[in-house]
Amino acid sequence: MATQTKENYLKAILFLSKDSEGVSITDLSETMNVSKPTVNSMVKKLQEKDWIKYEKYKPLVLTSKGRKEAGLIIRKHRLSEMFLSKIMGFGWEEVHDIAEEIEHLKSKSLFDRMDEILGFPTKDPHGSPIPDKNGKITPTNFQNLLSVSVGQKIQLRGLTSSSKDLLIYLNKKQIKLGTVFTVLDIEDFDKSFELKLENGNVVNLSHSVSQCLLVEAFI
Repeated sequence: MATQTKENYLKAILFLSKDSEGVSITDLSETMNVSKPTVNSMVKKLQEKDWIKYEKYKPLVLTSKGRKEAGLIIRKHRLSEMFLSKIMGFGWEEVHDIAEEIEHLKSKSLFDRMDEILGFPTKDPHGSPIPDKNGKITPTNFQNLLSVSVGQKIQLRGLTSSSKDLLIYLNKKQIKLGTVFTVLDIEDFDKSFELKLENGNVVNLSHSVSQCLLVEAFI
């Protein structure tokens, strides 16, 4: 359990540091839903593993070793999600919680075999990039639905959030990765989107849902 907790902190630091040079104790405390003293105690343990650098009153920063370790944990998680989805038939809304448990297994051969069976995928069931064997994450370059104009034909390629509630909602709308649709209208008042799917169905998505969708022009 102690190792799992360290790994979960490490993942959180990596995700929080995406848009900044470092991560504050306050942000990490809020993300992990624990007190600042608890975070401070864990930070010391992460420093001992040379996963982070931290000085009092300054943001904590991942070391190259810590960044690689975090990437490898995410690799195991996303490979597990893909295996659960493609091989075992779980829905994309079901895989996250199970993968959270599997990602802490230490068997490299297990995940290498998963990778091989899956045909070495580069994306998980939610369109997020799967890190390589060195923990390196190649970012995607998809655009947010909010940046799309009326009349454009686009394809869903990823999500900024893979919350279960969002995925269940998209299931109800018959929207999944690869779904192609045309933007019929963008409401001035609330910036909601009216989309026409290839099957002819017309769906309306709120601004909050639309901002979670990553798309690419479909030619």
